[in-house]
Amino acid sequence: MNLQSVPATTCDDKMTIKKANPNDHKLLTEITKKSKAHWGYSEEQIEIWSEFLTVSKEYVETKSVYNLIVDNKIIGYYSFFHESENTIKLDNLFVLPDFIDKGFGKMLMNDFLVRMKNSDAQKVILNSEPNAEDFYIKFGFVKVGQIETSIKDRYLPIMELEINKIGEIENA
Repeated sequence: MNLQSVPATTCDDKMTIKKANPNDHKLLTEITKKSKAHWGYSEEQIEIWSEFLTVSKEYVETKSVYNLIVDNKIIGYYSFFHESENTIKLDNLFVLPDFIDKGFGKMLMNDFLVRMKNSDAQKVILNSEPNAEDFYIKFGFVKVGQIETSIKDRYLPIMELEINKIGEIENA
């Protein structure tokens, strides 16, 4: 199934998840940087990572990017792409800090997982923010490795989820 063909999710009258527009890229970059800073990283560190935290117009045009819109405002998004024929990489999942721990990340993840269940992919992989590892575990992801980062003694967990196990985790 074409992953783009899954319709937008309407959570209620004031909330929807829909395909991003390439012109959203600057706002998505702002959401990414603010969300990353939520974990206590300094402005200097965020600036060092700026290249990796920037969402370009081309990125939105070539990857699958979905915005969470509440009261006509983009408050979060996720993005993914095919890493290989049978593997999808969840590349980003970010929510503005004021909306963290309020169920919006869960909404984004559930929308993403529905798209995966309707795909031909066999597994999802991601490189987690260390502070978000438990979030992904709640959805059934397991740590399969780690990547050393530019910060001493900081590692990004490499996580994966077999698509056929989606739905086995209740009340994530």
